[in-house]
Amino acid sequence: MLTQDKKTSFWVISDTHLIADSLHDDGQAFSQMQKTSQGKDLYYQETALSAFVRMAEEKKPAAIIVTGDVTFNGERVSAERFAEIFKPLTKTKLLVLPGNHDIYDGWAREFHGKKQYYAGQISPRMWRNIFRTSYETAVSVDSSSLAYSVQLNPDYLLILADSNDYGKEESATAPATAGFLGKEQRKWIKEQLQYASQHNLRVIFCMHHNLYAHNPAVNKGYVVDDYRELRKLLAQYNVKLVFSGHIHAQNIMPPQNSCPAMEVVTASFCSNDQVYGVVKVSPKEISYTCHHFKMRDYLTDKEKLNWTLTHFHDYLENIQLGTISAELMQKDLYRNHDDLTSVRQMGRLFGEMNYHFFTGKNHINFDELQKLKKSEIYQRLISENPQYELYLQTLYDTSAHDNLHVKIKY
Repeated sequence: MLTQDKKTSFWVISDTHLIADSLHDDGQAFSQMQKTSQGKDLYYQETALSAFVRMAEEKKPAAIIVTGDVTFNGERVSAERFAEIFKPLTKTKLLVLPGNHDIYDGWAREFHGKKQYYAGQISPRMWRNIFRTSYETAVSVDSSSLAYSVQLNPDYLLILADSNDYGKEESATAPATAGFLGKEQRKWIKEQLQYASQHNLRVIFCMHHNLYAHNPAVNKGYVVDDYRELRKLLAQYNVKLVFSGHIHAQNIMPPQNSCPAMEVVTASFCSNDQVYGVVKVSPKEISYTCHHFKMRDYLTDKEKLNWTLTHFHDYLENIQLGTISAELMQKDLYRNHDDLTSVRQMGRLFGEMNYHFFTGKNHINFDELQKLKKSEIYQRLISENPQYELYLQTLYDTSAHDNLHVKIKY
């Protein structure tokens, strides 16, 4: 048990995608990787995570849960560095679970000069050893996967599942996006749910892949393959809260059909707004609030001399908007090479709409949404890029739904 306190808190982060500084020299090859990293920051994550640990040491949550994709692409050195960064925690337990980029990822690389080289990958045994302090707290460890359970306090049990699809040896191919739990792990999960029921513990369930589809247009490979079986289990034992990651977006889905679980997907820590969730539990209530890490407050004096670090959210927003906008603009320039202004406007709009969705700040009133859809730039955007029309219609929400706060009563 992590704490005897019936009123306690823990934090949730996801998709940190750390690549250790020792694996690159800021050279040409690494610069190119940063440009193609889909809006992730690769340069400053050691600094950002170290500052985050300083805040945790000050505020002392009972635990920090990381819902997968700890590393950039499964580099063993990156996982070791992550564990080292979090080692100073004294009152807070680090609880990690793997993502689809962590175990036997054939994309593991290090970068020197103009070239990239194969980097050592992470086996399941290495993972357990690197993050042994997480597994040492376990009530139970699944022998068929990297899943384990931890008792948070006298009232709550955490189940940290392994939803990833990886082989039994090092890989030379891209990591699988899709994931599943499998029959053996589901059997273990049921045993944990039974244990919780027998000991009057409420369950909070965590995994990398999603329980629900958080975007109706883009969800293939994101929802765990055996979601039907998992939802049935969660319903049988009245599990009301699930945490996941994978899609890099801050999004909350209410219970679906007969499954009573609310699912909170935490946005990627290395992009967007440096999101972390604060979860407060008491015997009869759980509250969740999405926060944005104010990194500047926890930088060293030397780090505060770096303009990028002291304006980090602006930097992350520029990366995200630039990456998304550039992808569209490159395609449109072939068709509209004589109208650069319109191409830029379409790229900017496409980027902003995506950014609002990924940060969970996508609520808009109905009239504003209709005005946007009738605008000349939006109409031209969907006319020249009809493949995005359905997707763009899913990015804004005119309901009272909230992606940043949740309260669950028992």
